[in-house]
Amino acid sequence: MKTKCVHRLTLATWLLGLALPLAGSEKPKGEVKKNGTAHWAFQIPERKTPPKLKNPARVAKPLDAFVLAGLEKAGLEPNPEADARTLKRRAAFDLTGLPPDFEKAESLSFEAYVEELLTSPAFGERWARLWLDVARYAEDQAHIVGNNKSLTYPNAWIYRDWVIHALNDDLPYDEFLRRQLAADLMFPDEPTKDRAALGFMGLGPKYYRRGELAVMADEWEDRVDTLSRGVLGLTVACSRCHDHFFDPIPTSDYYALAGVFANTELYNKPLPKGDKDKADAKQAKDDKKQPSEAMHLVRDSKSMRNLPIFDRGDVKAPGDTVPRGFLTVLGGGKRREFGSETSGRLELAEALVSRDNPLTARVWVNRVWGELFGRPLVVTTSNFGALGEKPTHPGLLDDLSVRFMEEGKWSLKWLVREIVLSSTYRQSSEAFPAKLAGDPANELYWRMDRRRLSVEMLRDATFAAAGNLDRTVGGKSYGASDPEVARRAVYARVSRLQLDPMLSLFDFPDPNLHSPGRKPTTTPLQKLFVMNHPLFVKQAKLLAERIEAESKGEDAATRIRRAYSILFGRPPQEQELSLGQSFLADGELHDYAQALLATNEFAWLD
Repeated sequence: MKTKCVHRLTLATWLLGLALPLAGSEKPKGEVKKNGTAHWAFQIPERKTPPKLKNPARVAKPLDAFVLAGLEKAGLEPNPEADARTLKRRAAFDLTGLPPDFEKAESLSFEAYVEELLTSPAFGERWARLWLDVARYAEDQAHIVGNNKSLTYPNAWIYRDWVIHALNDDLPYDEFLRRQLAADLMFPDEPTKDRAALGFMGLGPKYYRRGELAVMADEWEDRVDTLSRGVLGLTVACSRCHDHFFDPIPTSDYYALAGVFANTELYNKPLPKGDKDKADAKQAKDDKKQPSEAMHLVRDSKSMRNLPIFDRGDVKAPGDTVPRGFLTVLGGGKRREFGSETSGRLELAEALVSRDNPLTARVWVNRVWGELFGRPLVVTTSNFGALGEKPTHPGLLDDLSVRFMEEGKWSLKWLVREIVLSSTYRQSSEAFPAKLAGDPANELYWRMDRRRLSVEMLRDATFAAAGNLDRTVGGKSYGASDPEVARRAVYARVSRLQLDPMLSLFDFPDPNLHSPGRKPTTTPLQKLFVMNHPLFVKQAKLLAERIEAESKGEDAATRIRRAYSILFGRPPQEQELSLGQSFLADGELHDYAQALLATNEFAWLD
């Protein structure tokens, strides 16, 4: 029998699959691996009693007790708290993606400064980027056919801006998910309310020859994969061709979930222009709107259908039909089936955020933790299944996830505050040799890991230092490498066809796929880019002008001190001052400014 594997498998996984039974070959399709349901990730999280400690003095937040208990067991001491300047710089970048105003931050306690950062419009801009990576946000396709402009999404930025505003408004995460899946079904009598949120599905990849069933099956897989890995931390798409080899996810569950997306259609919704555009978006004439005049969204199809199980993923070999529904393993051993009158998007959203679903809160808490520490509790952020890593602190993850839902009411700002005000977060990054020997990978969080700024943070910090960063929230996209545009980097255009050179060079994820997390690299080209690209050259000149103006024509030493105050929030050491004076004796101030912009201290967080 001819086998067709159409979903994205690594070669290793494919070869392994040859030695294992495929769905329908030696056992009935749709069986759940009973032994897989005992896996830790499929157990509903519960509050945990914080461990008793020999020295509880360092417990500022409940999470600290779990971290300190692990350190005590390993015979390790936590690092002392970082100095105030380092701590506030860390928090500023972590919460807003921007450097602090050192002079203003100095006058506030750390707690008060954190509250100010949480209320800043920059908060949503920084945290939107995490979600946009998860959602594989992009503004075009990975291909162009002639002059076919339908393959671009010129108004994708409206969805991006919706995400930013939702996070600034602290829209609870459960509601955040609901609206991205089913805003039109939630607010049927309000044709414009939160429709931009539907860009989560509407802006995904589209493929050649979309009228063919095999092509549409690939698009459904993309939606299933993005949602399941991004929100649930499960590789559900692996079950398209066969029962999942490692997790209790049968092919029937895949097609039950894919059926939700198979009952939706893409369309161009006209941009709001006042009352005249409050007509029902489902009118056929809307489809004729040009992409430049519309948002690319999804809606339910005119007729509903359930999908068959395609034997081994082959659309030419349909089997039994499967009602639309949720995953069996997340429903207590019984698949939650959705109604037949709609696609099931709203029912799916409710299943995702149900208190009985053990994964959604865990996965989001883990992603946020990873953003703040550079190391998530579960390293495999998009795979909580049998092949994923176990959490380093399972009690901490469960307790914080439950508290996130119950105390925090799914609030991202609550979660960030809870972590950032902990003593674990406030630790210094100093690497003591004795502690390194006991826990070289810092899995026990005895210190804060040093982290390199993301490409967005690096670009924004450079413009902020030069004094010309445009902090306007929202708006159309631009090229990230454009030296003439001083907008924040979250507003940079993201292309599946050709990623901007600066984004590509500094580890921006592939927008064709859901990103489980960025993987920082260090290459010579990155430093060469900073030293030579017109963007950094121009900002270095503007920084030099700022230093000169704020030094009021004083000597080289004064200009050096001002440069260090702007960039690092500290005075230069004697050696740094001496080296700077030697450089400026023969060199230009803008060259000196550019050299400082290229330093590790500017590009890294302690």
